[in-house]
Amino acid sequence: MSGSEFRRLLARRSFFSKLGVGLAAGGAAVGAGTSAAQAQTAEAGRWQPVRHAQDDWLDQIPGKHRFVLDTSTPEGFGNALAFLNNYFNANQSAYSLQDSDLAVVLIARHLSTLFAYNDTIWSKYGGPITQRTNFNDPKTKQPPAINLFNSTTYGASLTNRGTTLESLLKRGLHLGVCQVSSRGNAGAIAQATGATADAIYNEMVANLVSNARLVPAGIVAVNRAQERGYSLAVVA
Repeated sequence: MSGSEFRRLLARRSFFSKLGVGLAAGGAAVGAGTSAAQAQTAEAGRWQPVRHAQDDWLDQIPGKHRFVLDTSTPEGFGNALAFLNNYFNANQSAYSLQDSDLAVVLIARHLSTLFAYNDTIWSKYGGPITQRTNFNDPKTKQPPAINLFNSTTYGASLTNRGTTLESLLKRGLHLGVCQVSSRGNAGAIAQATGATADAIYNEMVANLVSNARLVPAGIVAVNRAQERGYSLAVVA
């Protein structure tokens, strides 16, 4: 091979070598760009729950920890009160947290709904309420004339084990009260008493316990609370 031919061969090899490096670098750039684009697309497409103004109250409860309890029976409502007493106490003793550090919501729905109402409702409508809940006073075996979960005189005979609703409300507990169930109860009470359902419902709304609010449906409030960072316990 002549010197001129050898120089041409070297030139061709140098050209293809540079071309290969360029293609590799371009491919890497395209790959990196594609990965970034895919990541951005995936991030942009990541599912997020839609926020609704009527659920904003869940974010307005201050706290370092968020906890929601779902109850649908009288027994479950009482158990939830007993468990929440433990929850507040353990966070205080083991973690040095204050009650105000805990955002806690108790959902009252289905057969537990009426325990979110005060003694005014129970004293007037204990009979019709018991027809729906089958929950009698364990002492008298008669329909309750008060909200028994706000009484300190029943002790171990009820599932709350002496922890009253009022004592937890004072510690910062909030209640989400099922509107669907409340209207159903109002209709049943109205039928039993000859009043109108709207009149009974309005009376009930005026007699919610403190820190309680009506939510469109208890089961919806359970969902919305979880979407806003509340951990869930279902209490039976």
